[in-house]
Amino acid sequence: MATVEDIAEISVADEVAELVARSRKAQLAIENYTQEQVDRLIRGMVWAVAKPGVAEDIAQHTVDETQLGNYKGKFLKISVKTRAALMDIIDDKSVGVIEEIPERHIVKIAKPVGVIGALSPSTNPEATPVIKAICAVKGRNSVIICPHPRAKITNKIICDKMREALVKLGAPADLVIPIERPSVEKTNEVMKQCDRVLATGGTPMVQAAYSSGTPALGVGVGNAVITVDDTADLDDAAEKILLSKTLDFAASCSSDNSVILLDAIYDKMLAKLQEKGGLVLDNEQKARLQAAIWEDGEHINAKVVAQSPQFIADYAGFTIPEGTQFFIVPETGTGKEHPFSGEKMTVTMALYRARDLDEAIELTNAIQAYQGQGHSCGIYSTSDENIMKLAMHTKTSRVMVNQPQAASNSGNLWNGMRQTFSLGCGSWGGNATNNNVSWRDLINETWVSKPLPQTKVIPSDEDLFGKDVIEAVG
Repeated sequence: MATVEDIAEISVADEVAELVARSRKAQLAIENYTQEQVDRLIRGMVWAVAKPGVAEDIAQHTVDETQLGNYKGKFLKISVKTRAALMDIIDDKSVGVIEEIPERHIVKIAKPVGVIGALSPSTNPEATPVIKAICAVKGRNSVIICPHPRAKITNKIICDKMREALVKLGAPADLVIPIERPSVEKTNEVMKQCDRVLATGGTPMVQAAYSSGTPALGVGVGNAVITVDDTADLDDAAEKILLSKTLDFAASCSSDNSVILLDAIYDKMLAKLQEKGGLVLDNEQKARLQAAIWEDGEHINAKVVAQSPQFIADYAGFTIPEGTQFFIVPETGTGKEHPFSGEKMTVTMALYRARDLDEAIELTNAIQAYQGQGHSCGIYSTSDENIMKLAMHTKTSRVMVNQPQAASNSGNLWNGMRQTFSLGCGSWGGNATNNNVSWRDLINETWVSKPLPQTKVIPSDEDLFGKDVIEAVG
């Protein structure tokens, strides 16, 4: 006899099956769309949410509903980031032959995956659904957006506007379907029934995506570490660290979590960070802040995530001077016994001192061995040697050079990174990709192979293996 739990599970499975069926029907309707038709759709989807008047309303609603971040950060994401994401992919060829390799006589043809199950976090619920949706449709897929419950209304508003635009452009509204009453069970079911999962969110949801039985693209933990060396433009570095640390009250996983200053510029650079509104905490304030961020001693307290410095200080029980923009916590250790070396999701920056770049690299690796390995790090430097040394010797997918980390990792107008909010961290972060995930990750590719004009010939053993190897191995 079926239990109440069994019936509930069947009900959720049936509900999701109906949504997936609708989504699949819509996807089939555009499976043979031309490049021009596809690009017209994604232009309309972005315009529907980013146009003047609408973007402002969405930004304010996002702050009101989630109580995370601030209006300026949300507006920049829904108005500017979505436009930049569209611009980034609009000229890409995603229909038909998308790549040719003449020397190998290989042609690659793009094919849709089908139904994309996309997770949207509470920290970036304004632009994430839009960017994931246009990447899905760019590949002639449909998408079901599973929001965090804290942002379910924002998600519905955004998806509904994209749906209305699709209908006006002659396409099925169900190319974009929001989960209106989200739950863990429902999200898990979407991930089981869709054709590919695009998971952005907390570690448990990403792990659930990988366990769903559906091919999944997930992201790793962010814990960006930034080094300032003795060749850097310190004023420029201080301004950009301020921007990155305070953008949307550090809602981004790319926000500067730790900054390493080399000995030669430590005092001077610290003074510049203080001039920008950085407050260096004493031991008592540090203890109070630690208790506020990790109330249970292990997990980040959702009550202080992406909140203002004043809110966090009041919550932690210490006073701060007017003009405080972010907290600077001097630190020397790494790992579980030093929680400030991990991700903080607040306007809090751990500060380390290193005698030279070699020690900065050691610190970066130690910090990210605890949390954030594979995600990203950055450096302020004018030395190409130092930049490449850091890049060569850290286990990271992205190195931002002389750029505000939070605004740059996921692509911006000042760099060539793919515009996304889904940052793969490779095997270091337990992910299948290092990519800034975009439409190319959401298609199947058919490889057409023709015979070479001349058959390849395996060279002699001496040429292939090398005489020294043959003699050494025997």
